[in-house]
Amino acid sequence: MTVELIKEKYSGPINTVEIGKGALCPSIKIGGQSTFPFLFDEGEMPNPPVVAYEILDCPPEDWSEHIINAYGNVVKDPVKWAKACVEDFGARALCVRLASMHPDYGSRPIDEALVVLRAIASKTGVPLIVLGSGDEERDNDIMPKVSQALKGENCLLGVASQNNYKTLTATCLADGHSIIADSPIDVNIAKQVNILISDMGFDAKRIVMHPTTTSLGYGMEYVYSIMERSRLAAFVGDKMLAMPFIVFVGAETWKTKEAKEFGSVQGINWEVVTSTSLLQAGADLIVMRHPDAARSVRRYIDWIMTK
Repeated sequence: MTVELIKEKYSGPINTVEIGKGALCPSIKIGGQSTFPFLFDEGEMPNPPVVAYEILDCPPEDWSEHIINAYGNVVKDPVKWAKACVEDFGARALCVRLASMHPDYGSRPIDEALVVLRAIASKTGVPLIVLGSGDEERDNDIMPKVSQALKGENCLLGVASQNNYKTLTATCLADGHSIIADSPIDVNIAKQVNILISDMGFDAKRIVMHPTTTSLGYGMEYVYSIMERSRLAAFVGDKMLAMPFIVFVGAETWKTKEAKEFGSVQGINWEVVTSTSLLQAGADLIVMRHPDAARSVRRYIDWIMTK
């Protein structure tokens, strides 16, 4: 007896967002799918998920020694670190976190930090995701200058939240960048942030959603279900949830005791399994920290995209 598999077909695809394609680098595309992850018999998945390597614009003070040892002395120089990610580890995109400008890191002068950021952009030749310092008041001052310094490079800048989105949206709109919309694992708030950004005249097809995920063992089931609900709403026609997902797996994984305290092998495995779980939930752009974990996830993506 032949069993016929039930196949779902959806009417609303996820937006395709292009990052890069300025004078300094080629572009990458994320999103564009019309089916849940890797269900190729049910729809299209034209753009494979992308792994970005996370770096800081200064030597890391609180990163796990396992990550620092994997890179070696290059972490003392952000530009060399960025080049190593691309030339030695094959990064297709970089995520630069502007930690040096946070008050806890000494509030580095903006002009000094911009010199480093421009050097990273010019010497690596890959699309950039640029995150602020994490201090909202400080970021409202620095991100417009970051945006202007990288004008025309179509970077992905973040993050814009429900209570702090106007400054970043305006500067991304003026300088031709895409934007990360941040929400606290809540479908309704995620949609509201996207609406607020769009209401300022920003193209919804240049928004990437960050649903604030977690690490394996710390509520993964809940995060997975929220991402799945968002994606299903988009597939049935909700255009204000039809944005690709970005997830910061490295940052979430390496703050857990399992990754920090039980050796590099377990930390790497923790980052890999968290990443592959979120890929199945719909992640389009994964920001990772350990180069060995990133290499494994890239191989997994290459393998599963051929199925």
